[in-house]
Amino acid sequence: MKMYQQALRLKQRSRGFHLITTEITRALPELSELKTGMCQVFIRHTSAALTINENADPTVRMDFETYFNKIVPENDPDYEHNDEGPDDMPAHLKSSLLGSAVLIPVHNGKLALGTWQGIYLCEHRDAGGEREVVITAWGI
Repeated sequence: MKMYQQALRLKQRSRGFHLITTEITRALPELSELKTGMCQVFIRHTSAALTINENADPTVRMDFETYFNKIVPENDPDYEHNDEGPDDMPAHLKSSLLGSAVLIPVHNGKLALGTWQGIYLCEHRDAGGEREVVITAWGI
């Protein structure tokens, strides 16, 4: 079995849902050496998340942002954690709802995503800064 790992620093992005599939695959060219395996992408932050969803229509990403802002509003007077601004605690909650990692099968050296699937960086802060992900792939 082979195992590869690479840390990738993603440029700062605006709040929202951003496709990062191409950046992930470019950061780990050794993926092409795996016939069958798995690839995990893990984000090293508590106010951003990762998910897999539609990669074609950008309105899907806009609707994700709208939905999460409705279910986890800013400036909720019940939040205790508010030292880092009104978007911080909601960002932590949104991140927990979506998760910090995605796991994708590898088939013939490529991520075995569906035709209309892509990996999203879910940026929940207005100014979250650069984000770091760790990509780990293993298989035969």
